[in-house]
This record gives sequence, structure tokens and C-alpha cells, in this order.
Amino acid sequence: MSTETGEEGEQPSPPTHITLKRSDDGEMWIVTDEETGVTTQGETREHALEMIDEAVSLHKGEIGEPVTDDDLRDLGIDPDTVPDEAGVPDVPWFDGNEE
Repeated sequence: MSTETGEEGEQPSPPTHITLKRSDDGEMWIVTDEETGVTTQGETREHALEMIDEAVSLHKGEIGEPVTDDDLRDLGIDPDTVPDEAGVPDVPWFDGNEE
């Protein structure tokens, strides 16, 4: 997560544990936030760290907007076929688990 302290008077973010490693082919940096399990990547270390800040903020609902049924329909997806959060399977390459 970001190490920036923010605006004057604003408290810095609490420490966060991440895993940062090179992809098997050495082309990308892969970063996982250990608390949330969110994983993303970047072409440089700096880019990967920027991406994890954004991905975790989206995951926690701190930025962005929820996807609505109308959004899904605009993408050609029937909202009735999308499982709720409890029905979403774990995807090892996405949640940081290695098998």
C-alpha cells in the first residue's frame, strides 16, 4: 500500500503486508495484499504498487461505484445468471494462492 502520509493533519495509513515478486517469465511484478488477498500486477515495481493501492481501494469500496444490474445488461450479461459473492469460486491465480 501507499507509504504517503496524505494531507497535512491526516493520519498515515496503517502498515500493510504485501507480497511482491516477479512473474515466472520475469516480465511483470506481481503484488498481493495479504489482508484482503487482492492480487494485481505491473510492468515495474512502482506500477505494481500503484495498482495494488487502487485494487485494494476498489475491493474495500473506498473508490468506484458498485456494478448495477443495468451495468451488467449493458455488457450483455443477464444479472440473474451472476452468482452472489458467496457463490463466486476461489481463483488461485487471482487470490494470491499458489497451487
